[in-house]
Amino acid sequence: MQNTSPTLQLAMDLIARRSVTPEDAGCQDLMIARLKSLGFEIELLPFADVSNFWARRGTEGPLFCFAGHTDVVPSGPEDKWQHPPFTPTLENGNLYGRGAADMKGGIAAFITALERFISNHPDHQGSIALLITSDEEGPFINGTTRVIDVLEARNEKIDWCIVGEPSSTSLTGDTIKNGRRGSISGDLTIHGVQGHVAYPHLVKNPIHLAAPALAALSTEIWDDGNEFFPPTSLQISNIHAGTGATNVVPGDLKVQFNLRFSTEISAEQIKARTQQILEAHDLDFALTWILNGSPFLTSEGALVTACQESIKVITGKETELSTAGGTSDGRFIAPTGAQVVELGPCNATIHKVNEHVKAKDLDILSELYENIMARLLT
Repeated sequence: MQNTSPTLQLAMDLIARRSVTPEDAGCQDLMIARLKSLGFEIELLPFADVSNFWARRGTEGPLFCFAGHTDVVPSGPEDKWQHPPFTPTLENGNLYGRGAADMKGGIAAFITALERFISNHPDHQGSIALLITSDEEGPFINGTTRVIDVLEARNEKIDWCIVGEPSSTSLTGDTIKNGRRGSISGDLTIHGVQGHVAYPHLVKNPIHLAAPALAALSTEIWDDGNEFFPPTSLQISNIHAGTGATNVVPGDLKVQFNLRFSTEISAEQIKARTQQILEAHDLDFALTWILNGSPFLTSEGALVTACQESIKVITGKETELSTAGGTSDGRFIAPTGAQVVELGPCNATIHKVNEHVKAKDLDILSELYENIMARLLT
């Protein structure tokens, strides 16, 4: 067994816990024990089957927060893995295991960065907090969003927040996610009249009726994007109609679609324009929406500057600001007024078989976190 750094060892201890959403499998207990020894006050905030905790050290502002999750996605067929997914394995300088990148490596780096920072700066300015959930990879109903509700109810405001999601592309720190697109999904049903294909005058084919409207939705220019976001895009993900028989016109057509949208348009505007397009085609339809998250952007400020400067000092590299990719729990934190960025390890293998990170990158990440805190809180 090769020598392991404190960050790497903690990451391995976390990976060994089979914390598939919404299970935590003892990961948070492991973190809490370390945080208590650093003087953090721990508030357990479980909701339904989800484990959450809020830890805070200090009572004054400004409030710096690390946010992350202990849950992981399922491994898939374990026999497809080079090493068992919940047996952390070091090989050729890489750490293998489910959650190595997303995001047990990141939360291990949180803890070791805090241990060094507090040892060196026991009387740091402001306060430090951690917001940890086991629901980020799941339905996101009882996780970070519920903790934020608790904090908002008592007007406890985060000033700066680093979400430890795997943001980097090739080298740790080469990319910071300083925002994310919004995500809204639609479930559309076009109603027709079922019948025999040989009697077209007695049916209304919802597939034929819907085709022009779906073409209009898919080619609509919703906005032109901006400096940080690409134009909003609508993508149809599922279409279903019919009984399976070739001689029956279906009665209904069901369509699912999603829009990833920029800060140039709101969810309400998307809903209104979609309604207008469908009504313009004289369809009998039903439409329901799920707002998965609104877009957020931290274009500048002390947090972005501290991250950029720390990455330059630690890695010697300039970092890229990006809003690409999916959603994260940052979408629940940013609306409170917090500056939010995502900074974590490389994301090349997240959710894949043989998920892994370079072992040394976790130490670099921990050093980055420590340096950022020093810039903001000393």
